[in-house]
Amino acid sequence: MGLASGPYPPRMAQHSTRAPTLVLLAATLWGTTGTAQALGPEGISPQTVSLVRMVGGALLLAYAALRGETVPLRTLPVWPLLIALAALAASQPLFFTGVARTGVAVGTITTIGSGPILAGLLAWLIRDERPDRRWVVATVAAVLGAMLLVSGGESAGVDLVGLGYSLGAGITWAVYLVAAKVLFHAHPPVFVAGVLFAGAAVVLSPMAFVGDMSWLGTGEGALTAVWLGVVSTALSYVMFARGLGATPVATTATLTLAEPVTAALLGMLLLDEPIRATTIVGIALVALGLVVLSVGSGRAGVATPG
Repeated sequence: MGLASGPYPPRMAQHSTRAPTLVLLAATLWGTTGTAQALGPEGISPQTVSLVRMVGGALLLAYAALRGETVPLRTLPVWPLLIALAALAASQPLFFTGVARTGVAVGTITTIGSGPILAGLLAWLIRDERPDRRWVVATVAAVLGAMLLVSGGESAGVDLVGLGYSLGAGITWAVYLVAAKVLFHAHPPVFVAGVLFAGAAVVLSPMAFVGDMSWLGTGEGALTAVWLGVVSTALSYVMFARGLGATPVATTATLTLAEPVTAALLGMLLLDEPIRATTIVGIALVALGLVVLSVGSGRAGVATPG
């Protein structure tokens, strides 16, 4: 059974050679979010940061409207839409809570390190997208690198409860990837991403009443909000949505391992997290996985069931 037909997959297929690069750049921007929270003003919290990101992502609706890339909401498949929206809304507080408890590098790596296997398996079971050998080799190398990055005992700031939050974020992110893939193939991807973020913002809106939002009124808070909402969310998802439409789910999930590499580097450079031999080797392995995956990925084009 083929993918849903429509005007958008063919156009994205024409840019399949650059699609993995767009996913990679988006993941690099995501890798800055934990550090932005850690360096943010007093009073910033995982819950309010999650809401700010979702509101920023809703700006994608305006971008899609300006480009004329909108469709009636009733044309979006209901169940993939609801599943992707719920998974996106859940992943944000889980991720930022995990980062706050375990540290930027460990929290990010646990979340993203669990994503490739879970998303690849889900895509295989649900969409019959069978991962190829290149994905297997790249994922093994990258996940081994992620494990090394997490290692280090107390010096790595490992917290079991925080790890649980981060793993939960990884599971919900994998579900989001698979469900959103269905929507992106048959509909304008940036518009769909905007709808998902706007819906997630509504779900998380009670955070504005139960959380402390006063940090947004400071100059530092405003800059942090712009970075989190506009740059690392709206801009990155423009790139991600366009890249995902022409990149297999398993490949996309593994490319997002650029996020923990960015987080680890920023943690060492800006947050004084310790530089260990295992950290260097781990980063090298993740980078190797990304290189292996990128070689020839442009030939994949739009993902088709195996």
